[in-house]
Amino acid sequence: MKISKYFETAIGRGVLATADATGMVDIALYARPHVIDEETIAFPMLNRTTYKNLQSNPHAAYLFLEEGPEHNGKRLLLTKIKEEEEGELIESLRQKTYPELKDKVEYLVYFKVDCILPLVETYEKKEAGVHA
Repeated sequence: MKISKYFETAIGRGVLATADATGMVDIALYARPHVIDEETIAFPMLNRTTYKNLQSNPHAAYLFLEEGPEHNGKRLLLTKIKEEEEGELIESLRQKTYPELKDKVEYLVYFKVDCILPLVETYEKKEAGVHA
């Protein structure tokens, strides 16, 4: 399934993990990503630890856990490719998607999707050379 279709229909919660240049890790709750195309996603960000980590280390991981009793979801391995402080998309997100944070959202950070993994991998897949 394409990530655009997946995030259009999936219901759940997400977390974004980043690390600074020294390896100190941060993890934060994040809504579903805004899918730009099948290889690019974006997140609106405040000027907090996650954003600051991405200034020195462009790599991140996003985990999306679907609602329900099963362990379904996706893990995305990401690399930051650019950011914006103004523009049509960030203004739209400030006004419509995050009205309670509209004055705090400072950046729209774009990521290349390097790899899409299932939420839970089996041992056999790791043996076959796919590493989480």
